[in-house]
Amino acid sequence: QVQLVESGGGLVQPGGSLRLSCAASGVTLDYYAIGWFRQAPGKGREGVSCISTRDGSTYYANSVKGRFTISRDNAKNTVYLQMNSLKPEDTAVYYCAASDRHLGLPVDGYDYWGQGTQVTVSS
Repeated sequence: QVQLVESGGGLVQPGGSLRLSCAASGVTLDYYAIGWFRQAPGKGREGVSCISTRDGSTYYANSVKGRFTISRDNAKNTVYLQMNSLKPEDTAVYYCAASDRHLGLPVDGYDYWGQGTQVTVSS
């Protein structure tokens, strides 16, 4: 079995930064892609960023380009999401997920999901 565990969420002021981590256990991080998604109250789950486990290729949602950076550490079976210049609109539960079929942001392309970590951006 595969287990994905997110950490690093919390409360931050607008303009601040957070770094989220997604750690895999049970199996090594050798999937096609690892993605970050978020869901705000009353809204659907949306793709934020993803990274290829093969060559490090990345995708970002337009809403986070220039502010968020995804990275990987295969030796630690961990993927990170560095979030800078945070806005109240970024408030959501953030999930990491693994895909064994493609690199991209559509939710339906991912097979394994973590439990989520809360990010709240507020004064």
